[in-house]
Amino acid sequence: MTSTTDQQSGPTSDDEFIWLEDIYGDSPLDWVRAENAVTEQQLVTDDFQDMERKILEVLDSTERIPLVSKRGGHYYNFWRDQEHPKGLWRRTTWDSYTAAQTEWEVLLDLDALSADEGTEWVWGGATFLRPADGAPYQRCLVALSPDGGDARRYREFDVVSRTFVADGFDIPAAKSRISWAGPDALHVATDFGPGSITTSSYPRTVRTVRRGEPLTAAELDFEIPETHMMALVVRDQTPGYERDIAVDTIDFYTSRTHLRGADGWVQLDVPDDVNVSFHRQWLVLRPRTDWNVNGTVFAAGSLLGVELDAFLAGERSLITLFQPDATTSLQSWSWTRDYLLINLLNDVSSEIRVLKPADNWRSEILDACPPLHSVDAYAVDDEDDDAGNDYWLVISGFLTPSTLLRGTIGGKHAPVKSTPSFFDDDRFTVEQHFAVSKDGTRVPYFQVGAKDLVLDGENPTLLSGYGGFENAMVPAYSGVIGRGWLERTTDGGRHGVYVLANIRGGGEYGPAWHQAALHANRHRAYEDFAAIAMDLVSRGVTRPELLGCTGRSNGGLLVGNMLTHYPHLFGAISCGVPLLDMRRYTKLSAGYSWIAEYGDPDKPEEWEYVKTFSPYHQLRPGVTYPRTLIWTATSDDRVGPVQARKMAARMKAMEIGNVWFHEALEGGHAGASDNRQAARMHVMSQEFLWKALTGGL
Repeated sequence: MTSTTDQQSGPTSDDEFIWLEDIYGDSPLDWVRAENAVTEQQLVTDDFQDMERKILEVLDSTERIPLVSKRGGHYYNFWRDQEHPKGLWRRTTWDSYTAAQTEWEVLLDLDALSADEGTEWVWGGATFLRPADGAPYQRCLVALSPDGGDARRYREFDVVSRTFVADGFDIPAAKSRISWAGPDALHVATDFGPGSITTSSYPRTVRTVRRGEPLTAAELDFEIPETHMMALVVRDQTPGYERDIAVDTIDFYTSRTHLRGADGWVQLDVPDDVNVSFHRQWLVLRPRTDWNVNGTVFAAGSLLGVELDAFLAGERSLITLFQPDATTSLQSWSWTRDYLLINLLNDVSSEIRVLKPADNWRSEILDACPPLHSVDAYAVDDEDDDAGNDYWLVISGFLTPSTLLRGTIGGKHAPVKSTPSFFDDDRFTVEQHFAVSKDGTRVPYFQVGAKDLVLDGENPTLLSGYGGFENAMVPAYSGVIGRGWLERTTDGGRHGVYVLANIRGGGEYGPAWHQAALHANRHRAYEDFAAIAMDLVSRGVTRPELLGCTGRSNGGLLVGNMLTHYPHLFGAISCGVPLLDMRRYTKLSAGYSWIAEYGDPDKPEEWEYVKTFSPYHQLRPGVTYPRTLIWTATSDDRVGPVQARKMAARMKAMEIGNVWFHEALEGGHAGASDNRQAARMHVMSQEFLWKALTGGL
């Protein structure tokens, strides 16, 4: 068997389990299989399999909303169900989409393709070439992952003939970023060989690949330093506003944007921490820190607009499109033909505003946001002659099945499709509470529990969180949580309680909420989470023996720190696809790109604080730790499986009891590449937590 060691994984004298970093090595995989067998023998019972069937029924339901994207006269959707586990890429018309029974034209059957080609392809999306005026959309690049990881192969596809283009573009699997440069050329950022990849494992060069020419003949167009995160060139295909845009992504929060000029690339004159986007004649900017422009200070998290040509000519009279306040933050924005939609959170409940540039950017609130719900508004197709000002609304709540609506700005919106109830949501209620963290900060959280919840500390409770990368955790309907946790009952008839934390490090209150938990202040995110755990106990919702927590990726690091710093607060911990070894995280998979979030452990002064939240280094003998499941996926090329492996191995070597490990042998960073694998992943975590908290483990 060929062994693949994670990048830059040189030996370290104090790491007895570094051998597990050989991801596909025989000995590490033998260890994985042995641990999987132990965990599955303990957890995979008749009850487990029954719950797995119930969860798979949710994931495979044909009554789910098939969300679509409009290209020309067609609406495109990717779909998985029981009959098509790998999935179908398909399209339909508007009349058919709104009919009682939608008729779909299947463009690509991934199950059939996988069988024909002997590769377990996982869908990664499609990028269309804009057709000539009056012509239908026809050519696109289809992205396919061979194992569910971030590396994807790009192949040219014809949606009219429903076939891959003979001798068309075919870019081998890598962590590529590709866009059309014209009908016969691509802007390709990929692995071109030695020197073309950054230390974060992403492309550092972009080359122009022309039809019929090999990758080796591609001419260099744009490059960045190796220590930066990623290079990208995209072609804005908007008629009348065609332009090439190059982005040097330095790290997750800083970048430099360039426009192609007559004499080459011209860097846009904005600070590196300002988010940049273009729409027709407009330049839209979002600063991540306060920005002083000629004596005017624009607040972090605000949204600013200016005409691009004027800005390039030196104009700096920026228009404030949104100004944040103590409770309201900007999450995203989307352009229709004549309006700008902005999606906001106000104390973690959605608010949508509509701005009209032609009327001095007049702003109105779109009345479609119930409290304690999330609502996402975005344009249907801003270039459509008839539907240019149409928008989609997706409304969801913990107990409100997702609903898709369509409307026209200035007119009405109406439901198009909705998800059915997958559990008895009438038996439960949603509440929002605020805990007080160690430094006095009020931290919100959502609680979903039975209407007749008794506050006597006897309710099995699952606390979930993330707290990183400015990602906001918002209300959302989940049949998986409903069936897998809320509807479960103890022998005494108590339902499970589900809690979602909105801790610092996330984006619930904008950039400042995120930046409050960066680097040396990382502990604030963990103090917030612990404060919520203690608040649940003090309010009588649960007690530590009945309180479990779960998190994935950065959330896995979060619950890893609950394990090592707050073991007394929890009865069980489920730690998924996690970061755990913060001494070597920059040398594993895509870890180098996260230095802006956590700090650089190779700098002694930064390792002094990084090591305080490195669970792999914070384990101590003689400590009573909660029951712990650590799970991951072999094919995860973002975080990688090795940190989970090493943490479990070290805990077992320290004779810390009640530790289980499981590694899916496929599935990528999501932990699953189809619904069957996803159901197994969800049930593995929830079955473990329920049994661990209620005495079944």
